[in-house]
Amino acid sequence: MKYSLAALPLASLLAASAALAAPAASAPDVPAGDAESPALFQPEAVQSTGAVSIAGSRLAYHAVAGTLVVHAKGWEDTDTLDARSSEDEDDKKGGKAEASMFYTAYFKDGVRAPGRPITFLFNGGPGSSSVWLHMGAFGPVRVETADSAHTGPAPYNTVNNDASLLDASDLVFIDAPGTGFSRIAGKDKAKAFYGVDQDIDAFSQFVEQFLSKYGRWNSPKYLFGESYGTMRAAGMTLALQARSIDLNGVILLSDILNWDLMPDDPQSNPSVDLPYIVALPTYAATAWYHRKLADRPDDLKAFLAQVEAFATGEYAQALMKGNALTDAERRQIADRLAAYTGLSADYLLKTNLRIEYGAFQKELLSDQGLTTGTLDTRFAGATLDPLSKVADYDPQSAALEGAYVAAFNQYARGTLHYAAGEGGEKQFKPGIGIYGSWDYRHKPPAAGKPLIALPNVLPDLAIAMKQNPTMKVMVNGGYYDVSTPYFEGVFEMRHLPVPPALQANVEYQYYESGHMVYAHLPSLHALHDNVAAFIRKTSSGSGTGR
Repeated sequence: MKYSLAALPLASLLAASAALAAPAASAPDVPAGDAESPALFQPEAVQSTGAVSIAGSRLAYHAVAGTLVVHAKGWEDTDTLDARSSEDEDDKKGGKAEASMFYTAYFKDGVRAPGRPITFLFNGGPGSSSVWLHMGAFGPVRVETADSAHTGPAPYNTVNNDASLLDASDLVFIDAPGTGFSRIAGKDKAKAFYGVDQDIDAFSQFVEQFLSKYGRWNSPKYLFGESYGTMRAAGMTLALQARSIDLNGVILLSDILNWDLMPDDPQSNPSVDLPYIVALPTYAATAWYHRKLADRPDDLKAFLAQVEAFATGEYAQALMKGNALTDAERRQIADRLAAYTGLSADYLLKTNLRIEYGAFQKELLSDQGLTTGTLDTRFAGATLDPLSKVADYDPQSAALEGAYVAAFNQYARGTLHYAAGEGGEKQFKPGIGIYGSWDYRHKPPAAGKPLIALPNVLPDLAIAMKQNPTMKVMVNGGYYDVSTPYFEGVFEMRHLPVPPALQANVEYQYYESGHMVYAHLPSLHALHDNVAAFIRKTSSGSGTGR
């Protein structure tokens, strides 16, 4: 998501070494850093053990909670020597920008580690930690939350996660620089890490280091990105190839690869109507869920197929005509929209047939004084300002964030035994407010420089697929996600510039849930089964060691 349960509202935002090759081996201790080095951080690693029950089978594992140190884009290991003799007093005093990236890795006991699949998982933001995927989706424990309703205050219940992905792959949950327990420091630290290409590079450095540290170069390799993490993952497919790392697969959840499709404030970009088109099926799904349709069909998927055809057909043609649309045509489209969205035709005429997602959230249940969720429109909460045009907050974020953050703080400190630092406990930052200051420039493969445009990593993914034609792509989404609408992902992949043979490398899975598909327990189990099957069928071969 643009900000997976962020502190900011979405409208304005949004691993085993050779020692681990033997069963139940322990992770090696991290060597002390060079005392003469100007490094601002040193790697850390804290080990623990545990077990999880998945599909009735007990699976023992060992975990490592720690950090790896990465540097600003373009850094070389010779730069440490250069820094020692630098005449730049700022460099001498503060050191060149570095990031200490926190991770939690889970390694299944009793398998030959080098050939076992390994999956790197991360949320998005930009500015989000990966607590959501860790404590809600695939970690060995998950926090229990209410489904489509507000989760009450502490104490929260943390339970065995029988949908953990550890049965199919070793797992590495990574916090982006500055989020979670990750930190940045040094000269121009924000500029060095807070941007599309800088972020892709930092995560790519992390993966390369991790493969070396834990002896996993020969493992089947996967990326799992959620929301903005999908943009990161798609960009990393090509960036990792530049580091001679081919992936078996990339798994996208609630994807946003082309930001021209984003529903955030499209009214500020007149003549670009695609956000309204790709969001319409989600509006229809939401109206269907809340029973706001006058003639509500029983079959959601069949209904959405009908809406998708209208969105890319008559609706798209009407929007393209702009002010040339006649009054009769305008009324006809408004009536069709009203039948699909549950909003009145008169209201839709006032919106010029273009529905902002914040306005939809505010308007759909306005007769009940309620606002629907952004990340998951199944959720609804009291409207803060009945006179406002758009939603003032995301009821789903308000419903779940406290439970996730409290549960992870307790788990990290009590079970993983991490976060006891010098001078007191380390602060866990679920998210940081960098959405508005993020450097959104991206340099596509064919461009000579970063473009002054909304980022689009479809070219990166396409080139990576052409260079590694065996790499598979899995697209997942929730029907009730208005932040990154599910049809946005469909639309993107229909425009992925690859030949037909490679288009067959993409599969789609959609769920009756929202942005955080796993917040709905039946969808969590379906997501697990689909992703586990994807990993198993793409990691087959000699020595997979599952």
